[in-house]
Amino acid sequence: MTLPATDASPTPPAFSVEAARKVLAAIDPAETIAFLQSLIRVETVNPPGDIEDAVELCRAKLAEAGFTCRIEPHAESKPNLIAEHGSGGSPRLAFNAHLDVVPTGDPGSWRFPPFGGEIADGRVYGRGAGDDKASVTAQVMAGVALARSGLPLRGTLVVNEVADEETTGAGALHSLEGGFVRADMVIVGEQTRGRIAVGEKGIGWMTLTVTGRTAHGALPWEGANAIEGMARVVVALERDLHPRLKERTHPYFHPSSASVNLVSGGVKANVVADRCEILIDRRLVPGEDPHDCLEEVREIAAAALAGSDGLGLEVKPAGDLRAATLSDPASPVVQAMLAANRHLGLSEELFGFSMASDGRFFAAAGIPTIIYGPGDPTLAHVPDEWVGIDETLEATRAYALAALAVLGA
Repeated sequence: MTLPATDASPTPPAFSVEAARKVLAAIDPAETIAFLQSLIRVETVNPPGDIEDAVELCRAKLAEAGFTCRIEPHAESKPNLIAEHGSGGSPRLAFNAHLDVVPTGDPGSWRFPPFGGEIADGRVYGRGAGDDKASVTAQVMAGVALARSGLPLRGTLVVNEVADEETTGAGALHSLEGGFVRADMVIVGEQTRGRIAVGEKGIGWMTLTVTGRTAHGALPWEGANAIEGMARVVVALERDLHPRLKERTHPYFHPSSASVNLVSGGVKANVVADRCEILIDRRLVPGEDPHDCLEEVREIAAAALAGSDGLGLEVKPAGDLRAATLSDPASPVVQAMLAANRHLGLSEELFGFSMASDGRFFAAAGIPTIIYGPGDPTLAHVPDEWVGIDETLEATRAYALAALAVLGA
């Protein structure tokens, strides 16, 4: 696959060196890291996903800087923050990130308290340190710096911090579909190590079920063993599907992929299994159609079971099917982020995000969307999760300059 052609020329930075200096001078490193620590110390584990206290910390900080703030909950204890600063008109740039975090797992596997926000060796430790409270911190404090700088804006900055990204994405979806967030472009905060993701892989989760016929375990020929049928299917997927996916590439993304991540089946130790189900985690690159991917798996599985007496097959989606997203590299939001990174001496590499983010909802609505933030995605959801102090401060500066590039008068 190749990148979509574009005749657009890169947009030059829309901020002067003097304006950049004023905004960057308004970022207080100690205040920024202390704010990150305070967010980590608020337990926002999902489930249940209560983020009320964390949202209040963000609201108070932004309101103090002069932002107009509103709270729009989509469920009990799950408020979404919408804070605005600027002219009230277009262009409208939205920052979006999430405050909910995954469970900690076994506390004994942590050296640092999961909700301590402790600092060691230039790192801030704790559940959600990188995923996603460093991005929340950088967005909030970038907005605060823009307001404190006193620079006039020709547009509006919207800071949207939400719930439920780790489960359904309902927080961001509610903000968007409810009309609470109006934006011409969006920067979603996730762990990208300060690189600019112009899109994210699509999602094609599916369940594949093989049905059979029970019989006494001592007389297996009287039944039809669904587990043994599923074994043939899994082998066929490994043999026939995976090589195809390795060939489906895109300049910004890792290759297309599929992984069998859950399996269940059987009745009892002495009963021939009449049912076996697997969940396939299918990730798509731009150009792949999620529904076609479903049919592709169905065809391979059906061929693997052909001639097997008594075995049936069902393949169906396991949640929403979503195509990959991709924003035009020449779009103003990409160029603004590039200008910010260039000014700070950071990476100008564009790439595609492998994980899912709330960015998919904004992109699906036709809003140019990129993903950017501090932290290493391999550290998400693990014991002793951490984010670097320096990278959090760099992201804060980059967000602020990107906003200045889009909105500066």
